[in-house]
This record gives sequence, C-alpha cells and structure tokens, in this order.
Amino acid sequence: MAAKICLVTGASAGIGHATALELLRAGHTVYGVARRVDRMEDIRQAGGHTLAMDVTKEEDLERVVSTVLDEQPGIDVLVNNAGVGVYGAAEDVPIDSGRHQFEVNLFGPARLIQLVLPRMRERGAGTIVNVSSIGGVISLPLGGWYHASKHALEGYTDTLRQEVGRFGIKVVLIEPGLIKTEFESSTPLDLREVSGKGAYTAVANAMADRAEQSFSGSKASDPALVAQCIRAAIESTSPKPRYAVGYLAKLLLRMNSLLPDRTFDKLVTRT
Repeated sequence: MAAKICLVTGASAGIGHATALELLRAGHTVYGVARRVDRMEDIRQAGGHTLAMDVTKEEDLERVVSTVLDEQPGIDVLVNNAGVGVYGAAEDVPIDSGRHQFEVNLFGPARLIQLVLPRMRERGAGTIVNVSSIGGVISLPLGGWYHASKHALEGYTDTLRQEVGRFGIKVVLIEPGLIKTEFESSTPLDLREVSGKGAYTAVANAMADRAEQSFSGSKASDPALVAQCIRAAIESTSPKPRYAVGYLAKLLLRMNSLLPDRTFDKLVTRT
C-alpha cells in the first residue's frame, strides 16, 4: 500500500515510541513528537523526523503542524497518543492535577485534530487515531480523573467519527489494557503517594500491590502489540471504530458489559 505521512504524539516512550518505529518499518513517513526529543534518537536514526512538542501548548501544536505541512503535501495519519494519569482518591487528587489530565488527554488531542482536519478535508482522506484506554469505558477506584478524561475522549471521538466520515476521513479509538510503559509503572507510586495514608490507605495499598503484580513479569503486554494494532488500523480500508488490545482488555470490557454495576463495583473494590 502507498506510504502515509504520519504524525505520532508521545513518541518518546511506550506506545507512541513503539508506534513510530512500527510505522517506519512499514515504510511510512513518520514525524514523532514529544517533549523529550533526546528520547527519540532511534526514531531519527531509523529515518523518522523528530520534533519537540508539549501537547498543552498552543504555539507548539501550531508550529508542529505547520512544519509538517511545509515539508509534506499533507498529514495522512494523526496518532494522538500522548497521555498522562495521576492516580489517587477523588478526595485526595488536587483539582489542578485533574485539570492537567484533561489538558493532555482531551484538549491537546482535540486541538491537534482541529489543526489537521482542514487539509484532510481538502484531500478527501485521512485517518485520526485516538489512543484511549479500557479506562475510557470502565472505571476503577482511585483513577477518577484519568477515567473521566478518557471517557470524555471516547465521547468526543465517537462524535468526530460521525461528523467527518462524509469527507472520507476515518476515526479510530484504540483501547489498550495493561501495557508495560513508564506511564503504567508509575501507577503504584502515585497510589501510595497520593492516597497511601489517610482514609483510603487500605484500597490504595491493595491496588498498588495488584498493579505491581500485573505490570511485572510477563502479564502486562508489550507496547509493540498496540503499535501493530495501530498500524493495522491505519492501513485498513475500513478500520473498526475501536480496538481493544493487550492484557485483560477484552476480558475487563466484557465483564463490565455483562455484570450489574454493583457486582462489578464489588469485584474491583476488594481489598
């Protein structure tokens, strides 16, 4: 298939880094963007382009899109992967932290989409991939702000898909389960630091212990698995609206859809 011009955010680590390399191996033109440019040197050595960008800064978003469009006829694929999550009880997590998670997980991607859509519409083609999470469908204790931001991203993405399909633009949600990334490995630390003392000590420590067990050894999936899923979606002529991928993703989504709310609540709040 013809090579595509791809813009991948959060490409310095985890899923974004693996996706940039996967797309390069497939012969696509890749622009990897992140705050830590030094962490993308292997992307550059593999033939990719690397640019510094903070997804919360309007001037960075405009500069990056303008740079790509100055060098290329268009952006065929936008992969909104950059994300952040701070875990702790709703009572404990500072509002500013919750606001920042929305800036990174929702408003930054939404603004990038606004910047790339005009050229995609003009060309009558394009693919937008928003990396969500199973946490955008289900909710677990001590992840309220992260879940809220990803639930919002899912709703936004569904509406976007309904709006832009008429212009030949495809919109895809990726819903990873437990993946071995810096983001996931920081979860136990957040839980203990934010809510490890006080009213939520028992549940915070229990969840931190379970998270460490899930992310250790061979349980959590490699980011390459998600990268391969993203590649398959953007190379498909008719991608699915959403893909659940990785350890426990399909199982937890299935349980959430089948179990009554109170039963699911009891299951996930056991200490």
